[in-house]
Amino acid sequence: MRLCISFLSIACVALGLVVRTGEAFANDRPNIVLLLADDLGYGDLSCFGSPAVKTPHLDKLAIEGMRFSRFYAGSAVCSPTRASVLTGRYPLRFGITKHFNDVNRWLPKSATTVAELLNGAGYNTAHVGKWHLGGLHVDAQGKRLDDQPGPRQHGFNFYQTQIEQQPVRGRMGRDRTLFRQGGTVLIRNDQQVNEDDPYYSKHLTDANGDYAIELIEKLSADPKPFFVNLWFLVPHKPYEPAPEPHWSGTAVDGISENQHCFRSMVQHMDAKVGQILGKLDELGIADNTLVLFTSDNGAAYEGFIGELKGGKADLHDGGLRVPMVARWPATIPAGQTSGAFGHTNDLLPTFCEAAGVELPSELPIDGQSLLPHMKGERPPSVEARGTVFWQLDLYKKVQRHYPKPKPYATEVTMRGKWKLLALGGKAVELFNIDADPNEQRNVIDDHPELVASLTAELNQWLSAPRTTK
Repeated sequence: MRLCISFLSIACVALGLVVRTGEAFANDRPNIVLLLADDLGYGDLSCFGSPAVKTPHLDKLAIEGMRFSRFYAGSAVCSPTRASVLTGRYPLRFGITKHFNDVNRWLPKSATTVAELLNGAGYNTAHVGKWHLGGLHVDAQGKRLDDQPGPRQHGFNFYQTQIEQQPVRGRMGRDRTLFRQGGTVLIRNDQQVNEDDPYYSKHLTDANGDYAIELIEKLSADPKPFFVNLWFLVPHKPYEPAPEPHWSGTAVDGISENQHCFRSMVQHMDAKVGQILGKLDELGIADNTLVLFTSDNGAAYEGFIGELKGGKADLHDGGLRVPMVARWPATIPAGQTSGAFGHTNDLLPTFCEAAGVELPSELPIDGQSLLPHMKGERPPSVEARGTVFWQLDLYKKVQRHYPKPKPYATEVTMRGKWKLLALGGKAVELFNIDADPNEQRNVIDDHPELVASLTAELNQWLSAPRTTK
């Protein structure tokens, strides 16, 4: 019997297969699909308690994998979190302290991204959808300008996104045409698409989802595994009606037009996710594809955050806490819900561990791989995780239908259950998130030694060197 097993193992190695205990033969390296929503609140999926929107495809993803109920974005606005997702590091490490203005800001070329690491290990890499990390300006002929690094300079073999250039984006936002005419300002692999391109006339959500599906089909024919990074613009403003059947399917008496648009946009995104999952099934690669879905920050105006405090552009949990689900049928047991802490800094090390990519010893990473926990192990302890930080330049208005909570804060220090908010390095609030998840009871005066310790750590972190080139 042992001889048979040994012979079988040798044969599998010769065929490039890996034997896992209790599992069928599988390719050693999974495909990876990252799905990122924009301004989707903690409660905006029905599997996270949404009272308004049905998201059956994302719910299915959660049922078939692990749902994280305490996952945090790297910032309360988009560009810093996107830097966190790609680099596994705090945005402040790169001097990224607010959202980019489409003019003169970009992720430094020296930053090491997950796409570069995976690409260097033999993955095909593709970015689809919103970028907002610089380098997407074009000349009069629609050719990408090379004065700022863009997706290809950060490790992506292929990309399709929107031109991020003023006054184009501002005008389309004000006219509420950014989605419905989104295909007219697409840039693909450094060249703006023209009127003859099949994506030119598409709604932006369709252009993003359909191109991701096209790439998945194309790249699945290659023996290399793939990493597809799909960043939806949904449900960021402008609030526009999604195409049918999603507009009619979300009509409800007594809601505002913006709320109706919001619901139709989320349902449209969910349908696109369903088509992506269907394509993985059709190609027979779903079992060995890691699919992870989350959001870049907490909810803006029309999103749902339940009783959480704050919202987009605010450092209370309403602005930082986001939904996250992960599925990898060959590896992650289905039907799990985890209350363990997770952070967008964790995505790079998680993906690299899944791909068998050893992180360079000289590369400092602020996150930790969540893969062992996804497989069923205990999550990292508070001691192993250490203290976690956030920084965001002061936005005096929260993007919600109510005023921003006071006192204002520009930093957060979190150690286990304790969350300290500070303004310019000076502590202003302390919350026990386990006992008070909605941040209603400021206990800063009750724990002076803890406040002093967290504040000292924060100021040491704030003064650390930054890489901006």
